[in-house]
Amino acid sequence: MRMPSWLPLLLGFLAAVGPISTDMYLPAFPAIEASYGGIAGSAQITLATWFAGLAVGQVGQGMLADRFGRRLPLLAGMLLYTIASAGCALAPSLATLASLRFVEAIGGSAGMVLSRAIVRDLSDGLAAARMMSRLMLIMGVAPILAPTMGGLLLAVGDWHLIFWVCTAYGAIGTLAVGLLLPETLPEEARTRLSPGRQAERFGAILRERGFLSHALMGSGTMFAMFAYLGGSPPVFIDIYHLAPPVYGMLFGTCAAAYIVGSQFNPAVLVRFGAWRVVRLATRGFLAVAVTLLVIAAFNPAAWYAIAIPLFCIMATQGFIMPNATVGALARHAQHAGSASALMGTMQFVFASISGLAVGLLADGTARPMAALMVTGGVLAVLCDLARPRA
Repeated sequence: MRMPSWLPLLLGFLAAVGPISTDMYLPAFPAIEASYGGIAGSAQITLATWFAGLAVGQVGQGMLADRFGRRLPLLAGMLLYTIASAGCALAPSLATLASLRFVEAIGGSAGMVLSRAIVRDLSDGLAAARMMSRLMLIMGVAPILAPTMGGLLLAVGDWHLIFWVCTAYGAIGTLAVGLLLPETLPEEARTRLSPGRQAERFGAILRERGFLSHALMGSGTMFAMFAYLGGSPPVFIDIYHLAPPVYGMLFGTCAAAYIVGSQFNPAVLVRFGAWRVVRLATRGFLAVAVTLLVIAAFNPAAWYAIAIPLFCIMATQGFIMPNATVGALARHAQHAGSASALMGTMQFVFASISGLAVGLLADGTARPMAALMVTGGVLAVLCDLARPRA
């Protein structure tokens, strides 16, 4: 199938539902807690249930995509996301908001899983890495704009307005899928498996060394990233007293580092090869994370002492994530939906644990966030050592 020139834009828009829904409401954590009378850190539970919903939803989305094609599950998922987002805006309690975030994530996971599967349907190898990097560019704009937009929305309204914007985003995505998205998985390539056979397929994917090492590498990166996502609002807003719009701009600057890394990735791959690029990126990631932990141990008075290492960490992740994704799916063209879903589930299980842990370990410093990021860096390096050479 010939790929339309606008298709990466649409796939990036759909995949960006994750960072949009995660990052835009981060500056609203204190406001959400105040609205419901919760204690400091209680809003973290809504982030943890969002991650848990992504983990659960991606398994189901992958199975549906391999059976019914890419288009129909995407349409249903984006519609569910839209309805649940409206529910979040109207939630009467923190518990209800947390529950609806779980449902919202199940719907939103379709855009994240199936955009990767569509890339694998249409390309592999260096071509897949190039296309994945184009998606990362579009997805990377979301973390830049989302926290800033969240801060601006809080300046003109309350936190409920953020979820109404998510509702509109979901509605646009639903219409775009219905009107524009072509089907990339032909009828003859679809599989109809019983639950037992599907479990066997997942087991076979997990036993493949290339998938497991690359998927866990991405999981370590996600573990660190979501320690940052969950830990940075209280660090910069509560500890360093940055205004939400200022925090949004800082967050966007770090996201820009991720974009720059992902966009240099294809050119660097051609020059040095994927093996060397991933090896250097994982080690650079761990080295900067350890540096951050050392700085955080001294509880510095200047916020930029924490922000600069975070910026560097995000840049290294721009090289790791596209290559980890391509490496995990490379040997699974016949069941890319299941492999993509399994990889996404693994990553967001780790993200959910990290998002919950950073709230539970909060001690009024940046140390818990930094320690969790080091843990993710260690896992990424260990998985790099375990991945096959070819």
